[in-house]
Amino acid sequence: VVALGAHAAGLFSNNSPLRRSLRDAGETVGDRAWPMPLWEDYQSQLDSNFADMANIGGKGAGAVTAASFLHRFARKLRWAHLDIAGVAWKSGKDKGATGRPVGLLVQYLVDRAQQA
Repeated sequence: VVALGAHAAGLFSNNSPLRRSLRDAGETVGDRAWPMPLWEDYQSQLDSNFADMANIGGKGAGAVTAASFLHRFARKLRWAHLDIAGVAWKSGKDKGATGRPVGLLVQYLVDRAQQA
């Protein structure tokens, strides 16, 4: 929410082709996602004095450290994570769910089916 607001979902992935495919699908349907970093520098924010690791990194780079938590356990897999906190809901007089990123994901599946 802090980095991208309600305009784009944060897109984290350890696989460039998967990240590009999801980003492109979102651009096609106007349900954008923006690639975010998974640099090793963020892993230290998961260090804990009380446990093997923390599940949240604190105030700074919260979405990145959340994805870093996933990355720590799924390094051998191709994966992507969409941080939809900023795009999934509207507040104020238009309060409610937006349905995002359903359009992006459906377009991604359509694109994949056309490649088969």
